[in-house]
Amino acid sequence: MGVISMEKVDHLYWLGRYTERVYTTLRMFFHIYDKMIEQPEGIYAKYCERLNIPDIYTSNRQFVKSYLFGEDNLDSVYSNMKRAYDNAVVLRDELSSTVLSYVQLALDTFESCRKTTAPLLELQQVIDYLLAFWGGADDYVEQEDCRNILKCGKYVERLDLYIRLNYHTKYLEKEYRKLCNRLEKTNLSYKRENLERLEEIILREEDQKSCYKEALECLGGLFT
Repeated sequence: MGVISMEKVDHLYWLGRYTERVYTTLRMFFHIYDKMIEQPEGIYAKYCERLNIPDIYTSNRQFVKSYLFGEDNLDSVYSNMKRAYDNAVVLRDELSSTVLSYVQLALDTFESCRKTTAPLLELQQVIDYLLAFWGGADDYVEQEDCRNILKCGKYVERLDLYIRLNYHTKYLEKEYRKLCNRLEKTNLSYKRENLERLEEIILREEDQKSCYKEALECLGGLFT
């Protein structure tokens, strides 16, 4: 990886994954937030199952509050935003202060949202800052390897979430192509057979539902 240490490769990859995790789950919550409150209690159980997170919640309202903002909930969106920030801080030299600032702004906005009763407007700002982060990465991150590793993490996470949440084939195929494009531009060591099997599952639309766990295994074992 040239001058990029393996430790920083790891931070870049996980920064890409955590920022995408926050971005995608927030966008999803924009669509289900109001419905979640009005649905029968326990409606969140299926969501927890699909994302393979513990169902530790006691009501729909408590799920929304804890899953979005729970400081002690390791699976909360807020906790993932903090992990993104922790990875970004050690990459200040690679990212530039401008790009790092967008992660800081997203985290600060998230923390202020926790105190409001109607957080959706403020959460839109988090999404805007994350979009600015990715735009800034394209402009300010000088090393191409850094940008490609970041985006490998981004597309692995996006594929993981899209598979779990049963997105249509056209979206899965689009993100798969993006991941392949970035992988080919890095020196990362990965299991090509996993990538090829993942493509087979994605393209066989009729089998996706029954094979989604295998698809996740292929993705999860890509770099091991």
